[in-house]
Amino acid sequence: MVRTAYPTLLILLLGVLAWPLWTSAAAMELRQFDDPAKQARYEALIKELRCLVCQNQALSDSDADLAQDLRDEVYRIIQSGKTDQEAVDFLVDRYGDFVLYRPPFNALTWLLWGGPLLLGLVGCGIVWRQWQRHRSATATPILSDADIQRLQQLRAQADRTDDHS
Repeated sequence: MVRTAYPTLLILLLGVLAWPLWTSAAAMELRQFDDPAKQARYEALIKELRCLVCQNQALSDSDADLAQDLRDEVYRIIQSGKTDQEAVDFLVDRYGDFVLYRPPFNALTWLLWGGPLLLGLVGCGIVWRQWQRHRSATATPILSDADIQRLQQLRAQADRTDDHS
């Protein structure tokens, strides 16, 4: 019984694991152009534009309905004879710079570009400050001169009692 159930279970498991691949391929409708140059422009654009739903996927990789709508829009723009920049400008006007994987550096996006550098500098500053605190804490004696003198007296007294035992 176990031997016959094993292959069936394995096939079922592989089917479940492969399901996202099948649905992904079915959801992505490929657009065809008469002109190979337009096809190349379309494919380049949908790789450079971000899916607004998935946020970490290009339009070319996303299965979201909005991504399909945006791919359709890019297709219509290219078919109408407009330039790549006009397609990008149209989408940026409608959805903002977030639709671009590489947004321009301007007053609205400076934090996006400078944020990682700023966080790195803040992190280095915190590490440096902690290192300075640690270094100054080890440089200053924990015991005062009076405490050291008292400790030496107690040690001497303990040594004398050990000698008498």
